[in-house]
Amino acid sequence: MPIKTEPFAINFGPFHPSTHGVFRMRTTLDGEVIIDLEPVFGYLHRGIEKLAEGRTYTQNIPFTDRLDYLASMSNNLAYVLAVEKLAGVPVPERAEYLRVIMAELQRIASHLIAVGSLLNDCGAFMTPILYMIREREKILDLFEMVSGQRLTYNYMRIGGVSQDIPDEFLPALEKFVERMPSYIDEYDRLLAENEILLARLKGVGILSKGQAINISASGPVLRGSGVEWDIRKVDPYSVYDRFEFDIPTGTLGDSYDRYRVRIEEMRQSLRIIEQAMKQLPSGAVKTDVPWLMLPPRGEAYAHIESPKGELGFYIVSDNSAKPYRFHIRAPSLINLTALRDMSVGWKIADLIAIFGSIDICMGEVDR
Repeated sequence: MPIKTEPFAINFGPFHPSTHGVFRMRTTLDGEVIIDLEPVFGYLHRGIEKLAEGRTYTQNIPFTDRLDYLASMSNNLAYVLAVEKLAGVPVPERAEYLRVIMAELQRIASHLIAVGSLLNDCGAFMTPILYMIREREKILDLFEMVSGQRLTYNYMRIGGVSQDIPDEFLPALEKFVERMPSYIDEYDRLLAENEILLARLKGVGILSKGQAINISASGPVLRGSGVEWDIRKVDPYSVYDRFEFDIPTGTLGDSYDRYRVRIEEMRQSLRIIEQAMKQLPSGAVKTDVPWLMLPPRGEAYAHIESPKGELGFYIVSDNSAKPYRFHIRAPSLINLTALRDMSVGWKIADLIAIFGSIDICMGEVDR
């Protein structure tokens, strides 16, 4: 005789160890099975978009560090590209190569935290994430050489970068690029065929290709569903059209595919960095621009392939020193809209793994 049950609601967050920040999931359950889920956010609510309309274009660069604070270099880059497009500011070639190197190092650092925290959510408590933090620290050492900071870098500038790399940077980078592939191989040996990891991620939280496209997902979430879409290829910015690299994709669109895409993207980032080091020209690293810029009236949108997906900045100018309108297309927010479709029908334990496979940062969700 079947047991009669009634649906009940359980809140996860906004302060919960598996919500990766101040995020709330209002779940409706039948036993342990999820029958509905509503993402609730707004607990961080820093209002960066409105604050930016009261600051000059240069003063807004540090704000971008605080969006996805695990990928600050990428946020810097997307913003300055939008302002340069709006104001018609050229960028020296050396600065373009330095930007690419920093952006790809940031992608690796971000993916290390994404994969490590996902594995932590799956129950591999601390060991994998500590392995990955070990390598991330080496990247932070490189960022500290060029910016003096280890989290919020404020390195990009309108027209280039804040300063050239020091003499010790390239030897340290070369050492990192030489050694990092063996560490990624080590992760693969530990994890790729691990039976517990396969049980927790394989076939769990499937997002079909059609669903991913319909919700405007991007980044590893979209590519994990088998869509070969990367802004560095389809709409190249900076000097990305000068490099050879592949776009890793999944086949099923499950949590395991999203994990594998991030692992393979780290390998491709190393390929790009290696090519950029060989092609790095000499010369200036910044175009002189007035501190109080007065871009002509108009609007501009620039987007990049950030570690989490399409990060875009839309800026409207009224010919004053401050943006008239300022809006951010945040990949974490858009990718979160897939959470319900991916979770309904699965159990509570699966929800934690599914959510971890999206890889969000609440700083750019609430912004």
